[in-house]
Amino acid sequence: MDEVPLIATSAGEYDGYEAEKGDFHFHRRNNHPVRSTRLRCCCFCVGWSDVLSRCCDWLVGACSRKREYSSRRLTVGSAPTLKYPSNVICNQKYNIFTFIPLVLYEQFKFFLNLYFLVVAISQFIPEVRIGYLYTYWGPLGFVLVVTMIREALDDFRRYRRDKEANSQIYKKLTAVGIKNILSSDIRVGDLLFVEKNQRVPADMVLLRTADRSGSIFIRTDQLDGETDWKLRLAVPYTQALAADKELFALNASLFAEKPQKDIHSFIGTFSKTNEEGLQSEDPLSLQNALWASTVVASSSALGIVIYTGREMRSVMNTSQPKSKVGQLDLEINTLTKVLFTSVVALSILMMSIKGFTGPWYRYLVRFILLFSYIIPISLRVNLDMGKAAYSWMIQQDDEIPGTVVRSTTIPEELGRIVYLLTDKTGTLTQNEMVFKKIHLGTVSFASDTMDEVMTHVRDTYAVQTSSSSSSTPTQPAAITSRVKRTVVTRVHEAVKAIALCHNVTPVYEDVNAVGSGPEADQLVGAKCTYQASSPDEVALVTWTENIGLALVKRDQSSMQLTTPTGSCLSFSVLHIFPFTSESKRMGIIVKDETTDEIIFYLKGADVVMTSVVQYNDWLEEECGNMAREGLRTLVIAKKVLSEDQYKLFSNVHHQAQVSVENRAARVQAAVESLERDMQLLCITGVEDKLQADVRPTLEVLRNAAIKVWMLTGDKMETATCIAKSSQLVSRSQAIHTFRPISTRTDAHLELNMFRRRNDCALVISGESLEVCLKYYEHEFMELVCQCPAVVCCRCTPTQKADIVRLLRTHTGKPTCAIGDGGNDVSMIQAANAGIGIVGKEGKQASLAADFSITQFSFIARLLLVHGRNSYKRSASLSQFVMHRGLIITAMQVVFCSVFYFASIQLFPSFLMVGYATVYTMFPVFSLVLDVDVKPEIALTYPELYKELTKGRSLSFKTFFIWVLISIYQGMIEAMPNCCILKQLMLFLGCFNINFLTLLAHFSIK
Repeated sequence: MDEVPLIATSAGEYDGYEAEKGDFHFHRRNNHPVRSTRLRCCCFCVGWSDVLSRCCDWLVGACSRKREYSSRRLTVGSAPTLKYPSNVICNQKYNIFTFIPLVLYEQFKFFLNLYFLVVAISQFIPEVRIGYLYTYWGPLGFVLVVTMIREALDDFRRYRRDKEANSQIYKKLTAVGIKNILSSDIRVGDLLFVEKNQRVPADMVLLRTADRSGSIFIRTDQLDGETDWKLRLAVPYTQALAADKELFALNASLFAEKPQKDIHSFIGTFSKTNEEGLQSEDPLSLQNALWASTVVASSSALGIVIYTGREMRSVMNTSQPKSKVGQLDLEINTLTKVLFTSVVALSILMMSIKGFTGPWYRYLVRFILLFSYIIPISLRVNLDMGKAAYSWMIQQDDEIPGTVVRSTTIPEELGRIVYLLTDKTGTLTQNEMVFKKIHLGTVSFASDTMDEVMTHVRDTYAVQTSSSSSSTPTQPAAITSRVKRTVVTRVHEAVKAIALCHNVTPVYEDVNAVGSGPEADQLVGAKCTYQASSPDEVALVTWTENIGLALVKRDQSSMQLTTPTGSCLSFSVLHIFPFTSESKRMGIIVKDETTDEIIFYLKGADVVMTSVVQYNDWLEEECGNMAREGLRTLVIAKKVLSEDQYKLFSNVHHQAQVSVENRAARVQAAVESLERDMQLLCITGVEDKLQADVRPTLEVLRNAAIKVWMLTGDKMETATCIAKSSQLVSRSQAIHTFRPISTRTDAHLELNMFRRRNDCALVISGESLEVCLKYYEHEFMELVCQCPAVVCCRCTPTQKADIVRLLRTHTGKPTCAIGDGGNDVSMIQAANAGIGIVGKEGKQASLAADFSITQFSFIARLLLVHGRNSYKRSASLSQFVMHRGLIITAMQVVFCSVFYFASIQLFPSFLMVGYATVYTMFPVFSLVLDVDVKPEIALTYPELYKELTKGRSLSFKTFFIWVLISIYQGMIEAMPNCCILKQLMLFLGCFNINFLTLLAHFSIK
C-alpha cells in the first residue's frame, strides 16, 4: 500500500501535503491573556515531561539501535585513521558480572522454578511458616548449584576454544620487516601473510601470491559448505612488484564496500597514482577477496585486511547461540500454571467454608503453602536426571557408534520432529563425483565398456602420429572432413571436447617447479591433483586422464594435454565464459597451436543446450533416461570458427566488456551470437556418491510423516539431481522449479502458478525465496508446508537459519536441522534439535550441535528409537511425579476438612522431602527404563512415530485423567484414616476430660 501522510502537528506543509485547518488536533489560542500564568505552569510541566520522554526514547533507541556499517578507503601500507572493531573471537555466553544474573534469569523465567522460589521465601515469615527452612531451600539450592556448575563448565569450554583461535600466530608485513602477531591483535589495514593450509583470520583483499601468475586456491567448506577449491587472483598491479616491501612505497589506496552478509559478491576498487601523477583504477571483485574462515590450499598469500571482528562475512552470517528449551518443558510449565490455579481456587474454597473471619488472609496463605506439594520441586530434579540417563543411553548405543550428546536438556525433542532440514554436501552426499556414462547418439558407453573408449582414443592418436611423420599435420583433419564420421572419430572428438571445455587447473606438490614453468613432458608422471569450482569438472577431466588424454598444464592463456602416445598438444585459451546459474552453461574458445584451428566448445544443462545445438531426435530422451538413473547430465557441443568470425566476435565482446551500462547483458548477447547451430558431440552422466544408506533412511523418515527439506548453497541443477538420486523426491513425483524472480509482480504470478500444482516437490533459489518472503510470507509458507519435499538452493547460512525460524513460527511444529559444515551452524542452532555430522568439512557443526553423529543414516535410529523412548519416558515421568504430589495434596485436603478446616500440616516436613526423593525413588527410575516398543519394531514400522508428533503422550486429556486417579486414591487412603483418627482423638479428649473431672472431685474432697 502507498504510504499516507499522518496528520500534522504544526501549521504549514508536511512532506509535500498542505495541512488544512481541520487537520490539527490542537490550535493556537493567543486571545486568552487571563490564562497566561496557568498556561506557563502547564507548559513548564509539559516541557519537563517532554524532556523526560525524549530522554527515555533516546535511551531505548540507543540500546536497540541497529549497527550501521559504512564503506571504507584504505591506504596501502598505512594505518587507517578511523576505528574499526577488534578481531577478537568471543563465543562465550557469560562473563564474571553477568554469569549469576543470567543463570538465575534463565532458571526463574519458568513459572515452575519461580513458584518454588516464592514458596521458599515465604518461609521466612513466621506467621505462615509450615516447616523447616532446609526442607524448602535445600532442594531449590541443589537444583541451582547443579545448573550453575553445568553452565560454568560449558562456558569454560567455549572460552578455551576462543582462546585457542585468538592465540593463533600470523606474520605481519611492516616497513621495518616481518613480525609475528596474534589473531586477536589484527587490525584493518594490516598486511598479512597467510601460509598454505592456514586459516584466513579476517576478510582480506589479495595483493600478492607466491605463484608468479598471481593465482591461488582456497577451501571454503567452513563458509559455504562446498568442498571444491576456489580460484582467487591477486591485484595485477601489486603482483607485478619485484618485492613485498615495495608496497610501502606505493601511492595506492583501496576502496571496499560496506560490510554485508553476501558471501558470493564483493565490490571494490584499487586506485594508484604513478610518478607522473596520473591516477587509474582497477575493479575488485570476489575473485580478489579472501573471506575469514576459509583456508589457503596452495602456495602462500599476502593481503590487506578490510574487515575484522563482527564486520566479517563469516561472523555476520552466524547467529548468537541461545539456550534451547524443549517443548515438553514448556508444556509442563503450562500444566504447573494450571495446578497453581487449582491450588489457589482450592484454598479460597476452604476459606469460604471456614469463613473469612479473623486473620483470614494468613490462613489463606497457609492453605496455599499446605497444598503446594501438588507441584513438587522434585519434578525438575527427576526430569533432569532422566534426561541425563537418556543421553547416556544414546551414547552407549552400539548401533550408532560415535554419537555424542552435547545438550542433555532436550533429548525428548527427538521424538516429536515434524520437519527435518538437511544440508546436501557432506550430509546426504560424499561430494565425490564419479563418471558413469557417455552417450554419442547412436552408441553409449558405461562403466563396463570404458575400455572401448580408451581403445578408440589410442587408435586415433596412433594413426595421427604415423600420418604426421609422412605428411603435413593438416592432412588427417582434411581426410576426416571428407569421409563419413565413424564411431572412432566421434569418440575422439567427444573426449577431446571434455578435456578442453572446463576451468580445471592441475596442481602439483612441487609448487616451485611448476611455478618456474616446466614443459608438459617434464610433468608427465608427477603427482597431480585437479582443482576447480565444480566437482563435476574434476570428475570429467579425471575420466579423460584415465582414457589417455590428460591435462598436464593450465594457466590463464594456455592449456597442454598429453596423448596416449606420449605426444603433447598445446592450445591457446582465447576466451572463457564461466558457468552461472542464469546461463546454465560454460564455454571456452581455444586455438590449436598445431593446426591454428579455432574451436568454440560449449557444455551445459539440456534445457538450454536444446535450442543451441543442431536438430536431433535423441538428446531429450537420453537426458531423461540418465536423470532417472540419478546421474547429473551435461550436453557438450562445438563450433569451428574461421579467423574472420573470431575477429568479429572478439571486437564485439571487447566493446561489451568496456561498456559502463548494461555490461552483463551486452556480454551475454555477444556470446549468444556464437551459440547457434552448434554440433552436438555427446551427453555425459556423472554420479555424486551418496552417503551410506541415505535412500532407505529418507524412505523411513518419509513413512514416519517427517517432511525433509534440503537447504544447500550449491547450484539448482546439482541440488535437483541429488534430490532425485537420493529419492528425497520420488521418481513418480512431479517437481516444480521456481523461476528466478525479483519483483512483487513476478512473485505473485509464480505463486499462482505454483498453487495450481498439487502434491509436487518444490525447488527454489535463495534469492527467489527472499523475494517471496518479503511480499507474501504467509501465503508462501502456507503453500510450501503442504509440499512433500522442498529443495532450497543457493542459500546463505543466514537464509538457512531464517527458514528454520519461519517454520517454527508459522507451523509451531518441532524442527530438526542436520549439517556437517561451518555454514550449517546457524541453521543447527535455530532448530529445536540440532544434529551435527563429523565429516570432511571438520567438526565445527558437530561442536555447535546438540547431538553429534558420524553419518546421516544414524538419524533414523536416533529419532525413531531414542527420540521415542525419551519423549514417552519423560511424559510418563512428569505425570507420575505430579500424580505423586496430587495424592499428598488430596490427603491434606481431607485431613483439613475432617478437622474443621484447620490449616495444619498432615506430615512433618522432613517426611515430605523424603517422600518426594528417597522413598519413591525406585518407581520413578523404573519409568526411565520403560520401553513400550522394541527398537526393531520402531524401525520396521516407522508409522508409529506419527502418533508422537501429535503430542498425545502429554496433553490436557492425559493430565486430567491422572488428576482424577490421584484424587480418588488420595481420598480412599485419607478418608477412613482421618475419620478413625478423629474418633480416636475425640475419645481421647473425652477420656482426658472425665479423668480431669474425677481428679478435681477427689482433690476437693
